[in-house]
Amino acid sequence: MREKLTTRDLEEAVEAIASMISKAEKVIAKFRAGSPQHSLQRNRLAALKTALQLIHRELSATSEDVPTAAELQQARAAIASLISKSEKAQQKLTPGTWQHRMLEANLKALYIALHLLDRAI
Repeated sequence: MREKLTTRDLEEAVEAIASMISKAEKVIAKFRAGSPQHSLQRNRLAALKTALQLIHRELSATSEDVPTAAELQQARAAIASLISKSEKAQQKLTPGTWQHRMLEANLKALYIALHLLDRAI
């Protein structure tokens, strides 16, 4: 990924990740606390929030609210997993459909997040 991200790239990433967070918050309520599915969603939600925090930091060019090294590592693993899962799902969709375009936007945002996580680590 190129080192210099545009403001538009970052703003689009904020929009996509905020949407993923909203969906994850709705889904997590459907699983029993302590179940593997609940834990997976909880970890994804935490990773997405960390990614969003890094993108906001990049947009405002501040160094406030730095996640811990452990949070960054956990977020990186979860984001990498989401990328893999999303790429596999996208391959099954017809290009040009809204689902394909949505996953394309999500993947772009996730790759930006991964880049920022790698840089922060």
